[in-house]
Amino acid sequence: MERVKQLEELILRHQALYYGGEAEISDGEFDLLWDELREIAPDSPVLKKIGAEPDVDGFPKARHLIPMGSQDKASDPQEFLEWAEKFKEQRANNNEQTENANLLLTRDNNWLTKKLVVQFKLDGASLELQYVKGRLTRAVTRGDGLTGDDIIGNARRMTGTVEKLDIEFSGGVRGEVIMTHDVWKEKYSDKANCRNAANGIMRRKDGQGCEDLKLIVYDASAPDDDGYFKDEMSKIEWLKKRGFKTAETKVFTSAQEIIDYRQEITEKRDALGFDIDGLVVKDFVTDMDDLRKARPEKQIAFKFELETAFSVLREIEWSESGATYTPVGIIDPVRLAGTNVKRANLNNPDMIRAMGLKIGSLVSVVKRGEIIPKIEGLAPGEQPFETEEIVFPEVCASCNSKLVDAGTRLYCPNPGCVKRLLHRLTKWVSVLDIRELGEKLLLQLFEKKRVSHIHELYTLKTEELAEYDRMGEISAAKVIRHIQTRRELSLAKFVAGFDLEGIAETTMDKIAAAGFNTPEKLRSATVEDLAAVYGLGEITAKVIKDGLQECAREMDAVLKTGVITIAPPKAAELLPLCGKSFCFTGELKTMKRPQAEEKVKALGGSAKSSVIKGLSYLVTNDPSSGSSKNKKAQELGVQIIDESQFLALVSNSPLQSELF
Repeated sequence: MERVKQLEELILRHQALYYGGEAEISDGEFDLLWDELREIAPDSPVLKKIGAEPDVDGFPKARHLIPMGSQDKASDPQEFLEWAEKFKEQRANNNEQTENANLLLTRDNNWLTKKLVVQFKLDGASLELQYVKGRLTRAVTRGDGLTGDDIIGNARRMTGTVEKLDIEFSGGVRGEVIMTHDVWKEKYSDKANCRNAANGIMRRKDGQGCEDLKLIVYDASAPDDDGYFKDEMSKIEWLKKRGFKTAETKVFTSAQEIIDYRQEITEKRDALGFDIDGLVVKDFVTDMDDLRKARPEKQIAFKFELETAFSVLREIEWSESGATYTPVGIIDPVRLAGTNVKRANLNNPDMIRAMGLKIGSLVSVVKRGEIIPKIEGLAPGEQPFETEEIVFPEVCASCNSKLVDAGTRLYCPNPGCVKRLLHRLTKWVSVLDIRELGEKLLLQLFEKKRVSHIHELYTLKTEELAEYDRMGEISAAKVIRHIQTRRELSLAKFVAGFDLEGIAETTMDKIAAAGFNTPEKLRSATVEDLAAVYGLGEITAKVIKDGLQECAREMDAVLKTGVITIAPPKAAELLPLCGKSFCFTGELKTMKRPQAEEKVKALGGSAKSSVIKGLSYLVTNDPSSGSSKNKKAQELGVQIIDESQFLALVSNSPLQSELF
């Protein structure tokens, strides 16, 4: 049970980082976490979650025309064949009478005469262009799969966006926003990879850099007319006629052909000029009902095999980023994915221990699309006899404080550590997107002890800044003007700017949605309160609480400048059921279950499909039932109410105060 909880927390955290363009682990490592959770807890609600909560700042929200789901994956030919067999059985069980209905899989992995469509799986950021009578009206990011940010202004600056179609089409066009390797090398090599760079740029409020992005499309839909597109290839031809750049798309009639094609593309992918991380295999016939599912059953992501090489681990370098010390393995040079590799990531101390690594070990080095490969583990076979234990640093190189080994992180706990303070300043400038205040100037200000804390940025004057290297009065005035620009931030963005461990912006969004939506409410929340927020847990909650206490004075000082203010809670956050979650089981007498769920959402609450830790209420007309949901609610201490009590809540009757 403890491992399930740990996996759920890790998956939710890394999903949020991935969709926010700040991925910390590779796709393969995320897949390992996902597969382990699916193995030991197949009913976990986390496995049904798609994407991350949409950003709360800067862009209006918009719903997708149909849910933007995610595919199941196959990591090797055997898993792909298992999906194909399941796909065949599904068709047989459904007795489908379409052209593709009699699909069969023979012993030599061949389908008989029937078709599947195969496309490049582009490794970028998903975007849905929405059209009304041929005119572009919205450009919606993935968000949580149902709702995303409308970044239409930024989308218009990207290569590949079609502003006006040649026909009066109302519907959606889906694609992937990518950055080419050449552009990344020339302008954005400070980002971990092309995907992270593209994700960050497309969310800039001023749109700067969006001209460096390219949109490649792969799908289209007309939600009001499910018969508009009969098959997937007709979609691609339709998109080309409209002027879109489309993903590479082919049709195959046998499983072995697809497996061979995957191998062919694996060998060519480095020459493509942009990142792909596999193939998407789809039913040739378009099925809108299947596409509306969170995980469509008639398509699958056929991932590439890992690119692996073997080398000897010679030493460990500890990269410092803020308070965190991250291990990097120095290995004997080896050829991998067309480049010579001498350095490989190791992530954290727990990974080193779990893999049993030592200096001199023969190791497997894997490249999954990242710029820097990773050490995956010990190489198969016998290990060298002469090896040395890996020694972890014990004191901070900047302040000599004793480092804390938390397993997944080795860090300096000293809040006054100069490295940590500088990283916090850099984070604040990045979160607020003050690009005029460059890292070199910030470093000068820090080294001269003019700016050590965030609030001190707002005391800078044009005259003094003009004296710094390569500034002058005009440049200094521009920097000061941008620093002093009044900004109203969401609570989530404000807190995220302080670079606190475990508090990404998406994490704060969840906390605010749970009712802790003002600085006062957030500070008064206990560890137990925060741990009850879906997706957090006690460990993360304690880290958050400690971080908030550490930065309380600094946060107050920033707000006292008057330049930065925190936006009041949105109307939805003031509704009576804000922060409350409900799960319904059994039959309701006065309404159908979907109607009850809509009432909850309309009043600011959330409806869950299963009983989970942190659930506010289980609604049932048979509280004494021995159903699995009732038992789970009792185990977790979830309050069980009947329909009359639920109706009292949603009608705002006096009973509401008794229940809350």
